[in-house]
Amino acid sequence: MSQHRPLATDRPVLVWLRDDLRLADNPALHHASESGRPIVVLWVLDEASPGLGVIGGAARWWLHRSLDALSADLRAVGIDPVLRRGPASEVVTAVAAEIDAASVVWNRRYLPAMVEIDTEIKARLRAQGREVRSFQGSLLHEPHAVRTGGGGPFRVFTPFWRACLSAGTLRPPLPRPTALRPWDRAIASLPLDAFDLLPRRPYWAAGLDATWRPGEAGAEARLVRFLDEGLATYAAERDRPDLDVCSRLSPHLGHGEISPFRVVAAVAERVAADARLTASADKFLAEVGWREFAHHLSFHFGDLSTRNFQPRFDAFPWVRDEALLTAWQRGRTGYPLVDAGMRELWATGGMHNRVRMVVASFLTKHGLVDWREGERWFRDTLVDACPAVNPASWQWVAGSGADAAPYFRIFNPVAQSEKFDPEGVYLRRWVPELAGLPAKYLHAPWTAPKAVLSAAGVDIGRTYPVPIVDHGRARERALAAFAATGGGAAP
Repeated sequence: MSQHRPLATDRPVLVWLRDDLRLADNPALHHASESGRPIVVLWVLDEASPGLGVIGGAARWWLHRSLDALSADLRAVGIDPVLRRGPASEVVTAVAAEIDAASVVWNRRYLPAMVEIDTEIKARLRAQGREVRSFQGSLLHEPHAVRTGGGGPFRVFTPFWRACLSAGTLRPPLPRPTALRPWDRAIASLPLDAFDLLPRRPYWAAGLDATWRPGEAGAEARLVRFLDEGLATYAAERDRPDLDVCSRLSPHLGHGEISPFRVVAAVAERVAADARLTASADKFLAEVGWREFAHHLSFHFGDLSTRNFQPRFDAFPWVRDEALLTAWQRGRTGYPLVDAGMRELWATGGMHNRVRMVVASFLTKHGLVDWREGERWFRDTLVDACPAVNPASWQWVAGSGADAAPYFRIFNPVAQSEKFDPEGVYLRRWVPELAGLPAKYLHAPWTAPKAVLSAAGVDIGRTYPVPIVDHGRARERALAAFAATGGGAAP
């Protein structure tokens, strides 16, 4: 007897989810729902295809929690997701054949390696006679659609974002489906635990568990909290690590638990109700714009995690300093703001954006350590280690990237600390061995009189390290290295 083949009207739609782990404003899922056909939702752990890089430990933790939440959300609307492992080009085409899918749909990705994989899969599926459609779901603007007046890609953020803002009205977010038609035949799926995404022996992610709520519901709750408690003062206070005004939406956006269209629409709704929020909204949306810009750069110029965007930095005399790199990673540099940031990162998988710039500047300019070392560490320890945003931001700070900060702009970690954490609230939280010092000395504890240090229980060199480098001398060394590569001198 011939194998049963479903009627043409019952052939399912295969929805391949990747970095879009949500139900609301998911164009591929929406299209499948509107088709009226049965739906199979597939997620693939692809650690075999070339060019995708390694998923860092913190991001793997997030991915497990996010997939767990997504699975529950899908089951609530009638779909039991299929989880598989292997090269996506083989797995997706195999699953499509298993269910004899009428069509396969997904939301587009933009890293060059991902585009290549998707193009290959699209060709294979069409060769099988299946309809294939992809949708815009993760970026507000397609990278190929935002061009300079001369028709080329942008290299500077400000005109790029200005072009995005003038590109026309964004589409409204799509509704969240309340029920989906499931495929009524059994299909093999791996249990989530089979992917080994969570750390084991030891389980080091307790701080991440306490800090974050991965999943679509967590993303929406984070957005609402920011709109209610952070947006009004964002323009004035966004650089203050001692204040809780930032959105902390980046890992939710990175894993696609919320779409940028939903974020922009929600901010616009608040501004429409209260025009006084306009300045803060503009500042916040520019941060969403930086995410867009990083993907734009990656799409047009290739891998930013291994190659200097500015080729003249290929000759830069980076220093191999394992002692400094290790001290930086462990939050033991002797500079409280740098150490606070690195300890926050290790404990929670996150770090305030202003502090990220300070610690990155310290490593690349005070230490002359290659920015790629820092990018690798962040990739492993950040829950929001986006493969486009992370290297673009590191190169911006290091001076080698697009629209980069001038190399001579070297953050003074003491001055930054005094300016943005004046009472030392952030420092005392993450560097508790200094908590007893008065604010006057907290930012540079080595300058405190012995009596003050003793009263606070601080022994420089024993309970807290001596600064690993001198700021003034390190700055001079960095400027000399930059000048030697043809960068000129500071004004």
